[in-house]
Amino acid sequence: MKIIFRFLFIMYCLITSTNQLNAQWTQTNGPSGGNINCLAVASPFLFAGTDGGVFVSDNSGTTWIASSSGLAGSVRALAISGMNLFAGAADGIYLSTNNNTNWTRIGLANINEYSLAVSPNGSVGTNLFAGILGYVYVSTNSGTNWTARSLGLLQSYVSALIVNGTNLYAGTADGYGGGSIFLSTTNGTSWSALYKGLTNNSVSAFIVNDTNLFAGAYGGGVFRSTNDGADWMRVNSGLTNTNVEAFAVTPTEGGSGTNLFVGTNGGGVFLSTNNGTSWTVVNTGLTNTFVKSLAINGTNLFAGTLGSGVWRRPLSEMTTSVEKLSTDLPTNFSLEQNYPNPFNPTTTISFALPSKSFVSLKVFDLVGRKVTTLIDQEKPAGTHHATLDASKLPSGVYFYCLQAGSFKETKKLILIR
Repeated sequence: MKIIFRFLFIMYCLITSTNQLNAQWTQTNGPSGGNINCLAVASPFLFAGTDGGVFVSDNSGTTWIASSSGLAGSVRALAISGMNLFAGAADGIYLSTNNNTNWTRIGLANINEYSLAVSPNGSVGTNLFAGILGYVYVSTNSGTNWTARSLGLLQSYVSALIVNGTNLYAGTADGYGGGSIFLSTTNGTSWSALYKGLTNNSVSAFIVNDTNLFAGAYGGGVFRSTNDGADWMRVNSGLTNTNVEAFAVTPTEGGSGTNLFVGTNGGGVFLSTNNGTSWTVVNTGLTNTFVKSLAINGTNLFAGTLGSGVWRRPLSEMTTSVEKLSTDLPTNFSLEQNYPNPFNPTTTISFALPSKSFVSLKVFDLVGRKVTTLIDQEKPAGTHHATLDASKLPSGVYFYCLQAGSFKETKKLILIR
């Protein structure tokens, strides 16, 4: 009897341990290179665009295959239409028709591309939209021919594109906190600016959920429109990091609502089950909170990070329970590498405090002279962020130093004009 009881107890412990491991973020085995700029899904395939090309996994990230023959440069955007996979790279637009085994450049050679969107175009093929600096390029025949359409902001990057029915939305950012949202109902031929209620214009991402259009703004958080972008409302309750990089959305079980996820730069992943009215952090196990991309494939949510590849977490665990903020409080002091780095002219510095502490965060030049003090005050436990505006500083190497209690750490940052 004792032997049977002991066996059952061991089995219970093993099952409990396994459930605990599955009930958190786990790092997949790649891709190599670490920086995941974008994700795309054509189930069961999960594609990751990186600084070293495109990688694909057909087993939820257990293995990744680099398959970028003919593709050069950093991949910043991915879009899928039927059997066609499009990649926006640092030197143009590429097309693969065989799950990215081989790539062919289809236009915009030597042009830095920042965003992609696709829509059907009848028997002709696919309308393809590519966002670059100051323009949206439009192809009505799957990339064979291209036409440039100016948004009127030639110094702004078209950092986000999305198609919703007959509406094409373009989000812009100029690197200084400026930008806007533009709408075209003519496949990019003409545009109108949408400003009302948009208090932060550095737009980084879009997503559509039923009749709601969401825009993510870097430094501004999440904005929601219920009338095709004519009016915007900021919906940031519980969103403790407003540096939005990516969205993902999935219907809840039974179709009674929607699970909306947002990935942030330095704050990890947040979940809203009420169309952005409130947000809950869902970071358990996620040791890299610099999330650049999100995607849902099957029963899992995937997060592409800056520096540590792709992470995976079961959707059911996040959407059927509410994580308590206390479970995500840091357990150690830490200072993150600033992002972006190199930068011009602003960059974000993040750090973690396991307990309330007096914090000093200062920036020094190469010879040790103090340039500026970013923080000099007591801060509560948690993850914090500071922005360095170096618009008045010359190019060069600088150092930032964090001191909190007995903890002290220094890291290097690079300003490039």
